[in-house]
Amino acid sequence: MKVRKAIIPAAGLGTRFLPATKALAKEMLPIVDKPTIQFIVEEAKASGIEDILIITGKNKRSIEDHFDSVPELEQNLESKKKTELLKVVQETTDLGVNLYYSRQAHPNGLGDAVAQARSFIADEPFVVMLGDDLMVDKVPLTKQLIEDYEATHASTLAVMQVPKEEVSKYGVIDPEGQQRPGLYNVKQFVEKPKMEDAPSNLAIIGRYLLTPEIFDLLDTQKPGAGNEIQLTDAIDRMNKTQRVFAHEFKGERFDVGNKFGYVKTNIEYGLTHPEVKDELKPYLIELAKELQAEAKPAKK
Repeated sequence: MKVRKAIIPAAGLGTRFLPATKALAKEMLPIVDKPTIQFIVEEAKASGIEDILIITGKNKRSIEDHFDSVPELEQNLESKKKTELLKVVQETTDLGVNLYYSRQAHPNGLGDAVAQARSFIADEPFVVMLGDDLMVDKVPLTKQLIEDYEATHASTLAVMQVPKEEVSKYGVIDPEGQQRPGLYNVKQFVEKPKMEDAPSNLAIIGRYLLTPEIFDLLDTQKPGAGNEIQLTDAIDRMNKTQRVFAHEFKGERFDVGNKFGYVKTNIEYGLTHPEVKDELKPYLIELAKELQAEAKPAKK
């Protein structure tokens, strides 16, 4: 069965970015001039996804507004002959994918958020795309997972090597050989292990391709790390009855879920942005020189 649907969980409170996220959805924080969630939607579209369910919560109305039309703004831009800006605005509405929304009244972990989508997914395979991870590669990561599914017809998670001292921030896999280079058989999935207990440094990153059997497991899943319903725990249970693979991502990942990662992503994206790259690069070079000069010890 073709993979047509995706879920984007966006109900989190975004506490790492307070006070900015007190009244603004974290997913609407811009990378230069484009909200992070738009990057996720564009990846889904480029991967062949047709229908997307965004799981929202309180103070998330700005997400819906962003992807809606604004006739007054469009008329204003058209009357002032600002055709390039008009095109940018219209592209956020004319996406070529169908967007749907569901509110999660009481956020209780990623597993709980995915469980909200059961009626939307029905009996189809689907993709879960987390907004904190922006992926860059020649072939979109979501499309890579879909291509794996077309060959195996099994659930597949994206993983990436991370420094060993960071494994406690992630779910990690216990690999058990490879189906082919870069596609791992998995013995066990472990949510946020201690560094000394981690079975590998292959961490689960924000893309999951799952079969609909996951919903029965989520219905009976007990709270795990953080006393929340963890998707990783349900996937580990599913792996005991049907194959679940791990696809190693070799492209570039930007973590916009923390302040440093967010700032770094803005700089990296800015260096490719046609409106700011020509000014940003020499600015960074001069700034680096100043920082290096400050860092040098004074001569006696």
